[in-house]
Amino acid sequence: MEANYRIWIQELKQRIRSAQLKAAVAVNEQMIMLYWDIGKQIVEKQQEESWGSKVVEQMAKDLKNELPETNGFSRTNLFAMRQFHLFYKDSILLQQADIDLQNKENQSDIIVHQAGGLIGEDNLLCKMPWRHHVAILNHCKDTTQAFFYIKQTIQHNWSRSILELQMESDLDKRQGKALNNFELTLPKIQSDLAKETLKDPYKFDFLTLEADVQELQLEKILTENISRFLLELGKGFAFVGRQYPLQIGNKERKLDLLFYHLKMHCYVVIDLKMTEFEPEFAGKMNYYLSAVDQLLKTELDHPSIGIILCKSKDKIEVEFALQDLNKPMGISEFTFSELPLDIQKNMPTVEEIENELKDNLDD
Repeated sequence: MEANYRIWIQELKQRIRSAQLKAAVAVNEQMIMLYWDIGKQIVEKQQEESWGSKVVEQMAKDLKNELPETNGFSRTNLFAMRQFHLFYKDSILLQQADIDLQNKENQSDIIVHQAGGLIGEDNLLCKMPWRHHVAILNHCKDTTQAFFYIKQTIQHNWSRSILELQMESDLDKRQGKALNNFELTLPKIQSDLAKETLKDPYKFDFLTLEADVQELQLEKILTENISRFLLELGKGFAFVGRQYPLQIGNKERKLDLLFYHLKMHCYVVIDLKMTEFEPEFAGKMNYYLSAVDQLLKTELDHPSIGIILCKSKDKIEVEFALQDLNKPMGISEFTFSELPLDIQKNMPTVEEIENELKDNLDD
């Protein structure tokens, strides 16, 4: 009996959680539609009655008096609802999902007709929390940019803080921009996914380093900040190792950074270069990918992919370097925050630190 009871309780727990999640999603959808309609009515009333912005302030006061226990209708939030409607109302991306809001006998019920208004329950705008929308309204200049972040948020289940971080890093301008040879080396479905996975440039602005930091130092610091590093790489990357050893013939070769991508089902080799791109970097990566495919890849894995990250690159030179290679790879730049020059000048060198330690030991 005890075993059957525990199984039953676990099943009930899953059903309860599922129902709670569905209820939360439904509440959010209704709230977004309500906020849309309030914003729409504010705009229409201001146009029809020639009311100024003070009507919004009066609304906030009156709604607070009428609904003292209800949150979400402050002056700031009402202005955000107005902006929400104005920002998206003429978007060509939404015109096919118009809605018409009508009141039933019960004034609290809202009937949604997909044929005649602007947001329905199945619309993307209803799939994201309101505070995420406010963050996007504060950042995005047009609806194309906004819809990029809406889709990414829904796809990757971003929290508001992660969404804000991605917007601050201009992800929409970087994603899918890396130079690559994927169309020539991968089947189309894999090629499209790989292209969308890579960025250019990668921003390691969570690091503050000296301008002449060496590659091994950068690898070490990136892996010490693995959570932020993985966030910048994007969803799906699983860290395998740093300076990952491969026994090739009589020699041991080491990969700067090795990852496995859970969605592309392949190994990803990252080579860090603290200099401008050189053609031989691509040849070396081609060699590494051949070794990984031979030594690590299984029948269940897709071909391994290489990413070369450089301080800078010449587009024409990169295109020439990739032309006749048979292994899939992309080349991107990366950036990081540099320490101010005055601080760099006053920092001791490695040699000075070693001498200081030696003197202390001698004493």
